Amino acid sequence: MKVYNTLTKQKEEFVPLTPGEVSIYVCGPTVYNLIHIGNARPMIVFDTVRRYMEHKGYEVNYVSNFTDVDDKIIAKAIEEGVPAEEISTRYIAECKKDMEAMNVKPATTHPLATQEISGMIEMISVLIERGYAYNVNGTVYFRTRKFEEYGKLSHKNLDDLRSGNRTLLVSGEDQKEDPLDFVLWKPKKEGEPFWKSPWSDGRPGWHIECSVMAKKYLGAEIDIHAGGEDLIFPHHENEIAQSECCNGVPFAKYWLHNAFLNIDNKKMSKSLGNFFTVRDISKQYDLQVLRFFMLNAHYRSPLNFSRELMESSKNGLERIVTAVGRLKDIMKEGADREVSGAEQALLEEARGFAAKFDEAMDDDFNTADAIAAIFELVRFANANVNTDSSRQYAKAVYEEMVQLSDILGLTVEREEEILDGDIERLIEERQAARKAKNFARADEIRDELLARGIILKDTREGVKWQRA
Repeated sequence: MKVYNTLTKQKEEFVPLTPGEVSIYVCGPTVYNLIHIGNARPMIVFDTVRRYMEHKGYEVNYVSNFTDVDDKIIAKAIEEGVPAEEISTRYIAECKKDMEAMNVKPATTHPLATQEISGMIEMISVLIERGYAYNVNGTVYFRTRKFEEYGKLSHKNLDDLRSGNRTLLVSGEDQKEDPLDFVLWKPKKEGEPFWKSPWSDGRPGWHIECSVMAKKYLGAEIDIHAGGEDLIFPHHENEIAQSECCNGVPFAKYWLHNAFLNIDNKKMSKSLGNFFTVRDISKQYDLQVLRFFMLNAHYRSPLNFSRELMESSKNGLERIVTAVGRLKDIMKEGADREVSGAEQALLEEARGFAAKFDEAMDDDFNTADAIAAIFELVRFANANVNTDSSRQYAKAVYEEMVQLSDILGLTVEREEEILDGDIERLIEERQAARKAKNFARADEIRDELLARGIILKDTREGVKWQRA
């Protein structure tokens, strides 16, 4: 298996630090609002990497954090007049709902930054002792120039950063020794949450959080560190500097980064009115369609989101779902006999698509080519499996199609179609729950219907519904 390593800018053979085991750290979202579809891309991509590693027989320890203390969380809390913890707790729960709907498996551990403050204070203390960090009036900075390899991930030169590219500097004040030094700990401002430390009552900088959580749950040296390409500099660069200066060993062996997601060829932004949350998309599409859309491009390629592409993805996923349903019918209605010699030969051909799938995934997780291999299997099944086929032969082709789809996190087995009367009954129950202010039950019913392919739309005339 080969992976593209941002650190070396080339594909490398994947060799884990411990045979048979893989440690993966993925930077998670800052939880101050519902996650947007840009957040969804790394969640889906690296969940698929994890699933494929497990398919290959590795025991995967997958850690993805929630940043639950941040300026944006504090601003939202002030706006609503509630504690910051209430905001982060609310949006962690909402994020987990969206992840489940996208079929993103829960991480082995989902650490919260606020629960790891003591480890952060400990790491900062070590960096100060070793001369890599310094305290100025309660703010602790990291001495970037003291780490000679700074810039090795982003392939940026420190002198160029300082002289010609002020926009890339890690934000600074006059009290820093060097404009490139970055914050490890900062004193609290009025009304902000804070923790006691040897330097001031305050809170950690963003970068130190991930270094500490990766070390605690995976060890000083890890196999894979992943996230969006926007995190390469300064976040991941700073993580390397802190971790390697504190721990004395290389931080991560392989660095994987997914490319940006654009909307109709433009950067997603609220000011352009092209900002979509995952929840927005779920009102129009089953989120399996979003997952299929994300995996239809290589993770290192920029991805353009549009209604047309989502419709195309919906149709593509439906082709696989229909083929699986047809095979299930043949498993019930086909010939009740042993697999024939001709069918055995066809099964060998069918297994070739699984080999193509693995070949694509072994080449830096090329999910687009892996999906193409599934479509080849769909065409094969449509042409070579029918009601005259033996049930066992149909079952073998069905199992291969479902297994390959499952590795990509695609659920291609549909539940029995829900009847119109049952839908109306559940909508009535939801309306009653909302009237009684039981919003948890109302949301539960909406999610249950969505999982069964029913999309609800609240209008002035009442609740409208349609099948996805």
